[in-house]
Amino acid sequence: MSVAPTLRAYAAVTAAYWAFMLSDGALRMLVLLHFNGLGFSPVLLAWLFVLYEVAGIATNLGAGWLAARFGLATTLHGGLALQIGALLALTQLDPGWSIGASVFYVMAVQGVSGVAKDLAKMSSKSAVKLLAPGEGALFRWVAALTGSKNAVKGLGFFLGAALLASVGFTRAIWAMASVLALILVAVVLFLPAGLPGRMKGADRWSGWRSADPRVNRLSLARMFLFGARDTWFVVGIPVYFEAALSPDGPDASRAAFFLVGGFMALWVIGYGAVQALAPRLLGGAGQPLADSVRHAIRWSGLLVPIPLVLAAAAALAGGTAPWLTGLLVGGLMLFGFVFAVTSSLHSYLILAFGAADRITRDVGFYYMANAAGRLIGTLLSGVSYQLGGLPLCLASAGLMAAASWAAAGRLRADRLPAA
Repeated sequence: MSVAPTLRAYAAVTAAYWAFMLSDGALRMLVLLHFNGLGFSPVLLAWLFVLYEVAGIATNLGAGWLAARFGLATTLHGGLALQIGALLALTQLDPGWSIGASVFYVMAVQGVSGVAKDLAKMSSKSAVKLLAPGEGALFRWVAALTGSKNAVKGLGFFLGAALLASVGFTRAIWAMASVLALILVAVVLFLPAGLPGRMKGADRWSGWRSADPRVNRLSLARMFLFGARDTWFVVGIPVYFEAALSPDGPDASRAAFFLVGGFMALWVIGYGAVQALAPRLLGGAGQPLADSVRHAIRWSGLLVPIPLVLAAAAALAGGTAPWLTGLLVGGLMLFGFVFAVTSSLHSYLILAFGAADRITRDVGFYYMANAAGRLIGTLLSGVSYQLGGLPLCLASAGLMAAASWAAAGRLRADRLPAA
């Protein structure tokens, strides 16, 4: 494929992924803040997202084969269409339903959204592997896609909080569904030729795990890495910040929506910016693969003490306190910096390790592990916060980060086969 069509295809994939992740971030914040405002407990809030993560695990196991069988454009379009359907379903949520019925319904809708998200993610990341003109460009292209995606998702967090505070839950959902529908139509009509179609051997089911132990070990490290983030990110920190920032009264609660959404947005935008800059931070995109493996192990280790120190500070504070809130903001921004570099290295390594003839299945297995980590983190976030408050929530995140470091240590280049 010549350079111009390749670049157009990459730009189209990136634009579609941006639109999807903007809606994904906004939807998560809308659901979290809306139901927290209705008085749902931390455990119930976590349950709202459980099927989202379970669906991600199942989707990633099968999506790689689907993409190989039907082509990446098909799975990308399918992800966008399913997200629109999930948004439309949420508009039918009835405030008169019981808590149990509301939880069950939102869980089911979030499950559809989880399928949609992982179809779009797998399609986009696999396309980068197959479109990139070489290994040097691969690190830059995947870092740019992943970093920009997370920056857009961060904007989605703020957008969701702002829409909830300004127009309410249902109107916000309708607005998001309408915009995403227009984007899907544009992508279907104008996506240039260049996304790969069926791949050789696509009719054969060849199992879930990769034949390359590096892919399997990296996937394990990825699972614990994202578990470490979501243990504090999904429920613990948003609920703590809302309690710390909103005295009694509806006006204060609306202001807290903007503040909590603004922090979550800033964190994810900063995380995305660091991901995009990771090749420069690590000395350029042309370094040997063994150096990237060593960097991944080192940065995984740097992440471990941050949540543990914050957990000790939260235990010392004994509740909400201005000094603790300020420390959490700074500490979690530092966590985001280290996490972003580590995540960017993982995203590069899975594409560098993956074989071209089964890249969609290797990437699917890797993102299955990613979704499993988010599921574990989601459950831990609600359960640990309800049982032990913020200290236990952050300490659990530290233990997950330590497990990721241990798993990454098994990637040492001298113990693995050559690429």
